[in-house]
Amino acid sequence: MPADLPKGFPEPTDIGTIEVKKYPHYRAVTYRHQGDLTVATRMAFNPLFQHISTNNIAMTTPVEARYLQEGSWEETSAADVSFLYSQPEINPQTVDADVTVTDTPEMMVVSIGIQGPYTWESYQIHLDKLKDWLQQHPEYQIFGPPRRLFYNSPMTPPYLKYSEVQIPITPR
Repeated sequence: MPADLPKGFPEPTDIGTIEVKKYPHYRAVTYRHQGDLTVATRMAFNPLFQHISTNNIAMTTPVEARYLQEGSWEETSAADVSFLYSQPEINPQTVDADVTVTDTPEMMVVSIGIQGPYTWESYQIHLDKLKDWLQQHPEYQIFGPPRRLFYNSPMTPPYLKYSEVQIPITPR
């Protein structure tokens, strides 16, 4: 990984493995993208990078994309894309109007590790694998919209890129 994980974050899930993980409370700078979700992270990069550069905040990995609910969690037309701060105590000096500072409480997720291009098709395929896993594990219920964690820079060759698809869950 080219950058550090935020304080208390678990290690990435192994490629092809499905596991339940817990995340601590964390803070991030977030850009909301409306419309075509296949370009959400690309559209968010400049405003997010400008924010951390202006505030002298170190880049961490991963970048998070949450696919937001409208009705059911499968009907998305917006995404919140975030650069995560290394510690939840960081308070930026300035925040431009096109981004917000967000706090995410502790959460439990079911996660699958992926190696390969950051395509929308890959996201959908792996999200379906997590939905199938949840069908086989009724002891958990969905507790929020799905998200994807991206661990590599745009300069990384697509076949080497690593990401995770996750669904927030809670015990029944």
